[in-house]
Amino acid sequence: MRKRSSAGVCGLLVLVALLVGCQSPSAGVAEDGRLGEPATGTGAGTSAAVSPSATRPSGYGAVFLAVDECSSFGTTSFTEVPCAGERAAARVAARHDGAVRDGPRCPRTTDFVLHISEQRPASDEDGDGAVPRGYACMRNLQPPHPGDPGGGGGPRTIVGDCVYSSGDGQVRETACDGQGERKPEYRVTRAVAGRADCPGSTALYVRLGGDRPVGCARPL
Repeated sequence: MRKRSSAGVCGLLVLVALLVGCQSPSAGVAEDGRLGEPATGTGAGTSAAVSPSATRPSGYGAVFLAVDECSSFGTTSFTEVPCAGERAAARVAARHDGAVRDGPRCPRTTDFVLHISEQRPASDEDGDGAVPRGYACMRNLQPPHPGDPGGGGGPRTIVGDCVYSSGDGQVRETACDGQGERKPEYRVTRAVAGRADCPGSTALYVRLGGDRPVGCARPL
């Protein structure tokens, strides 16, 4: 018998660069991530909190971590650095004020998200003593790129990504090449407007959001 279910897979929102996956509630999905009606899913990606403090280098742009600026990688924090420097690790693909849940979605192949806490450092982008709360959608300067299709991470689930059943009615994203901690069980092959548009081989529905919110996944 073919298995048909709905799944939501979401990206990680953690503090201080803890690179671990999580589930978050959305329409039709319980807070513990149990499957229910179709629910918005995003990749089991990575995110971190970055506090624009007095250690922020000056002169790299008018806005802290603006589009096309770069950040370093650190064990407890991220800082803005020149993109040509040896410390540069990732580039800003998109930058928005406010919280992720309230703002625009990151680009499809975003590798991870930096959450910028509201601060009042001595020096800031416009001289009013404040750097507003926001988030930056980041793309690694060098591989690996977990946000790519089948990469096993990133804040969004997209066509080409793979998921596995994590138990108790939950699924999580994993690398399609089998090199992740868990083997892939399903691959998202198509994004459509509704379930009826999925092919007959569909065994799992993943709600992706956007104008084509349903992901049609087939077993591997």
